[in-house]
Amino acid sequence: MDKTPMYAPQPARKRVRTLQLALVFLAASSYALTYLLWPTSHTTALPLNVEHIVAQCSALHLTPGPPDNFHDRSQSDRFAQGTKPTLIRNASIWTGLDSGNEVVYGDILIDKGLIKKVGTVDASLLNAYRGVVVLDAAGSWVSPGIVDLHSHLGVDSAPALRGADDTNSLKGLTLPWLRSLDGLNTHDDAYQLSISGGVTTANVLPGSADAIGGQAFVIKLRPTAERSSSAMLLEPPFTLNGTYVDPFQRPRWRQMKHACGENPSRVYSGTRMDTQWAFRQAYNTARIIKEKQDAYCAKALAGQWTGLGDFPEDLQWEALVDVLRGRVKVQNHCYEGVDIDGMVRLTNEFKFSIAAFHHAHEAYMVPDLIKKAYGLTPAVAIFATTARYKREAYRGSEFAARILADNGLDVVMKSDHPVLNSRHLIYEAQQAHYFGLPANLSLASVTSTPARIMGQDHRIGRIIEGFDADIVVWDSHPLSLGAAPTQVFIDGIAQIKKPYTSKKPKSAQRVPSTPNFDKEMADAIKYEGLPPLEPETAKADVVVFWNVGSIFMKNTATRKVSEVFTLAAANGVVVVEKGRIVCSGAEAACPTALSRPDALHLDLEGGSISPGLLSYGSPLGLSHITAEASTSDGLVFDPLSMLVPDIIGGTVIKAADGLLFATRDALLGYRNGVTSAVTAPSSRGFLSGLSTVFSTAAAHKLIDGAVPQEVAALHVALSLSSGVSVSTQIATLRGLLLGEGTTDLAKRFADVVAGKIPLVVDVESADIIASVLVLKQEVEAATGKTIRLTLAGATEAHLLAEEIGQAGVGVILQQRPFPSAWERKRILPGPPLTQSSAIAALVAHNVTVGIAVDELDRVRNTRFDMAWAGLESNGVLGKAEALALASSNLEILLGVEEINSDLVATKGGAGFEGKVLAIISPCRGSVHLI
Repeated sequence: MDKTPMYAPQPARKRVRTLQLALVFLAASSYALTYLLWPTSHTTALPLNVEHIVAQCSALHLTPGPPDNFHDRSQSDRFAQGTKPTLIRNASIWTGLDSGNEVVYGDILIDKGLIKKVGTVDASLLNAYRGVVVLDAAGSWVSPGIVDLHSHLGVDSAPALRGADDTNSLKGLTLPWLRSLDGLNTHDDAYQLSISGGVTTANVLPGSADAIGGQAFVIKLRPTAERSSSAMLLEPPFTLNGTYVDPFQRPRWRQMKHACGENPSRVYSGTRMDTQWAFRQAYNTARIIKEKQDAYCAKALAGQWTGLGDFPEDLQWEALVDVLRGRVKVQNHCYEGVDIDGMVRLTNEFKFSIAAFHHAHEAYMVPDLIKKAYGLTPAVAIFATTARYKREAYRGSEFAARILADNGLDVVMKSDHPVLNSRHLIYEAQQAHYFGLPANLSLASVTSTPARIMGQDHRIGRIIEGFDADIVVWDSHPLSLGAAPTQVFIDGIAQIKKPYTSKKPKSAQRVPSTPNFDKEMADAIKYEGLPPLEPETAKADVVVFWNVGSIFMKNTATRKVSEVFTLAAANGVVVVEKGRIVCSGAEAACPTALSRPDALHLDLEGGSISPGLLSYGSPLGLSHITAEASTSDGLVFDPLSMLVPDIIGGTVIKAADGLLFATRDALLGYRNGVTSAVTAPSSRGFLSGLSTVFSTAAAHKLIDGAVPQEVAALHVALSLSSGVSVSTQIATLRGLLLGEGTTDLAKRFADVVAGKIPLVVDVESADIIASVLVLKQEVEAATGKTIRLTLAGATEAHLLAEEIGQAGVGVILQQRPFPSAWERKRILPGPPLTQSSAIAALVAHNVTVGIAVDELDRVRNTRFDMAWAGLESNGVLGKAEALALASSNLEILLGVEEINSDLVATKGGAGFEGKVLAIISPCRGSVHLI
């Protein structure tokens, strides 16, 4: 919930801080005078540095924050000389004030790195500024810069190269003396990408391998003229460039990373008990030092100089002592209730506060426990829907943000970059809003709330006169799907040299009207994160859908998706009997069916009926929890990188043999319109095996329709990251395609050459893709056959879009590319950095494109991914073409023989305004209610 900012310039708070500083000054002055007047014959001599000792001791009680005259500044400490003043005209400004409810329609004047005026900027005011750059927002939404409370930008760098990962130290469980700044890489490819998503500030944390991983640092993302890591810092501690600190200067907030639970226990082969003892031992060490300091200062301030000695301190532990003095924002990686409980007890034992529990997948179950923490109640920094990837995250809920907010806790959405690409941190806020977090708190969760939690809300996170000029101009409402900046200002400096925009519908300019999830939220609490997900079969044979706005169907011959029915008034009717549409159109077209007394009537409120979606790219159906080997099918042996047991011989592994049904991610996918999936055996080498097609709703393999196709395609991977050379991989593939060998493997490749099944090559690099295209021509020339080839992953495929189109090769790629590895470095990021997205560029060259998801928990959001791809395509993809990306196109590219005839009934509008209400299945002859 919104609280009074700690550093709001309130007279009472200013008086307290002024009094604190005055007491320090008076104490030092008093002892200086005492020293001057002290009789020379006195037996006890005062220390030569008495003023410093007294000031240092008195300053121990100063609270962190900006100086009292901070808001009188006329120029930012981060102002870059030569930056021209900028006037943003005609904007819809979300200021962050009034608990995040204030919207001002008007102008913003920025100069010298500061916001000078918000509202109406008239000509008389502009006369005082020269060379003003004017940006006409034309009514567009403007927000504060996005603030990421939990990032590893610059320490876990992209692309991942040896020496570019400085996230974790493995030198011990408690390392408060380490500093993320010492590993901050200024050449991370992700900086500009994150800026293009509106991120202006990030708290760069050490990793979570250690109980105390070290000190974190807040940075602004823009490049600086100095090109140094230090030049990126926002209000670093005064001790950064030396151990001597002016005792009359109020300290600045520091940040520190803590981690509990599985991560430190796993890394150090210990248990939670070991980690908790390490915490207690470290804090006891810091407490002993603090108590010695307090005792020393008590004597000094009482004038008891005999035998006093030097001020007791230890450079290794000084940061943890500062935690006990309330000068450090502790950012605590902590998932489960048991771990949160342990940390709450620790805070009360050693009397320190935690700024936020991060990840905290079970925090929504224990809000009252969190409130028992010492001092200020910690905030909770979470993902929106990322969960179930390990045991600690298995009970994570998409409704956590709303539940926490309803219980009066501050909610922050964070990226954990590069776990989630922080370019899309606003997407986390959008999803939180979709699942029930109010709009004002959703926007605050990535702006004003994290700014306050990191102790920087006196200058960032809101649009207020005198604050830093970190501003984002959006192409649509920030909470609408696919919202992208048209310009980003950091310290008043425009960050995107030539912004590109994509046409968005007018509806994207308003706050999405999201569905009601009250029942689902209640079930999440009732079942402690594991509510039943199995669909309910409608008891009635006839189901009537009212107020249908549109129907999209596949052509049974071509598989092309097209809109076959639409009504502007959204009052269409669709009648389904035993899972099949028997009538559709205007209400008058179906009088007989509508009169059936036994029919179930469902109101779609202008929504649509469209093809069921297909998922590919993750180990869906082969794993319940990816980080838990005991819940997964496991990895196949790879003949190029490991010794394969003789008993296997040349056998090609079938994914169908290892299928796991009723996984939570499969059922969540089904509830969100993903009715089937293609999955290949999991592999980290050259050969994967044979993929299969399965139903995401099936309870087990023996149910009719659970596995409609046992074998779909043959899958291999070609990568620079393999343990063998790319040339060896290509040579192996060439030999297999040209008929070498007599094993099962040779037979399967013969099926590829004969056109019986597609060959899916997982490949990222444009150079390797080019070699694959040449190999395809070579094999086809030698055999006289046409190979059905699909490139998956294919981050750099856009560089060869024309050649891929001419070769008749299909491409499956992720909707949001990221240069995580060298072979993914040359991404086409899309607006606002490039005019075209990778998907649109390939489609423009007649390439059949499908969308993949790489993680299990992202399957459920497939319908958002495809809609997002359409929104940023600049008209290249209409609604039907966007639907095809995750349905018919994937069927074609992956060798799915039988058309998936499932239909998805979505209540409400598209994107974040819709909610899947039912799945219509002709094959089952029924309707599933969601």
